[in-house]
Amino acid sequence: MARQDGFGSSFGTLIALIGSAVGLGNLWRFPYLVGTNGGAAFIIIYLICVVFLCLPGMISEFVIGRRSQQDVYGAFKVLAPGSKWKYAGLVCVLGVTTVLSFYCVVGGWTIDYLIKAIGMKFSVADQGAFNNIFTSVSTSSTKNTFYMLIFLVCTCAVVLMGVKNGIEKCNKVMMPVLFVLLIVIMVRSLTLPGSGEGMKFLFKPDWSKVTTSTVIAALGQGFFSLSLGCGTIITYASYSNKKDNLFKTSGLTALADTMVAILASIAIMPSVFSYGISPTQGPGLAFVTLPYVFANMPFGWLMGILFFFIMFIAAISSSISLLEVMVAYLIEEFKANRMKATLLSFSVVLILGTLCALSQGALSGVHIFKKNIFDFFDFISANVLMTGGGLLAVLFVGWRLSKKDFKDEFTSSGKYNYSPWFLSTVLLLIKYLAPIGVALIMINGLI
Repeated sequence: MARQDGFGSSFGTLIALIGSAVGLGNLWRFPYLVGTNGGAAFIIIYLICVVFLCLPGMISEFVIGRRSQQDVYGAFKVLAPGSKWKYAGLVCVLGVTTVLSFYCVVGGWTIDYLIKAIGMKFSVADQGAFNNIFTSVSTSSTKNTFYMLIFLVCTCAVVLMGVKNGIEKCNKVMMPVLFVLLIVIMVRSLTLPGSGEGMKFLFKPDWSKVTTSTVIAALGQGFFSLSLGCGTIITYASYSNKKDNLFKTSGLTALADTMVAILASIAIMPSVFSYGISPTQGPGLAFVTLPYVFANMPFGWLMGILFFFIMFIAAISSSISLLEVMVAYLIEEFKANRMKATLLSFSVVLILGTLCALSQGALSGVHIFKKNIFDFFDFISANVLMTGGGLLAVLFVGWRLSKKDFKDEFTSSGKYNYSPWFLSTVLLLIKYLAPIGVALIMINGLI
């Protein structure tokens, strides 16, 4: 059954998928992984992983969603009726629920930092002060809960407007703004004295720093950055037109996602080198190191505002796609209207998100398997639910879905002609290489 509310054009589908893929990981995780894994050596390995492992996974989920025209749970019921494959969709629903619960807390941090940047709170030149600021932000029960709530309300407001009038229209505005502002920061960074060393670091590979962990890190970054395993691609694909070029849309999404990550690295690394800071600062790069750089940079106050506004856009575009998976599931499986489905999803995430927000403050003494609530949600979603959902998706397309159905969907019922060897190669990657890649991410995370 066709969707009543779907994307208005192939570009609408593409821009929404890009919005889902482009998240906080592009802006802070990718640059620090580059910094700790040999610069360009990591980028090269990452590109290989995206093309041969992550893109086949994305194609698999796109095929499932568009073939079924259903939510992530209903998709497996339609394509494999009477089987237990429907529980693969349930894994995805649980995955997005846990991800969104702690992601809204991090999204709240971007709002807090944006307000601080606008209020000129990053004018101090002492890096230790920024460590204290981040500690204060991440451990304050009141602020964490308040900004998490604001972020969640913003997310729900977009989803409440629907697929075409909400998700599609907002992404058509947010994604171009993100690209433009990121380029502005990149140009400013490249004009700083000593920025050439940062560019050299980025684009001259240091293979001596490459280990097995580097490959796993590149594979994991590609997997999570493209929103694999959590049902967003399946859900968004179900809203797309059957005539859209599936391979082109998937490829352009992966390309845009990678471009944002590399642009972010170019915007960040020259600045870091210009001020003599180690490029291996880790996750604190965005919330500790960069505010320090902006505080010491001419017109840095403006760069700080732009950067944290970009972070907010990246966070909200991803959270919208996560929430839509929950909403679509409730609409189709429980026949709820969009208003009720959104409010119910809001309530669930609010409760779980509040627990995450308090986990480093009022509930810091509460632990699950020796982890606080925030870290436990992060761990279980990344290493069990998302990787589990991604693994089941490639196994389903590779081994359960018929080759005829795959070919029919991949070619848009014969509209796009691909040579037999190309189709066979794509299917081969989905059947064998992609499952191995996802399994490696899961095993590495668990042990």
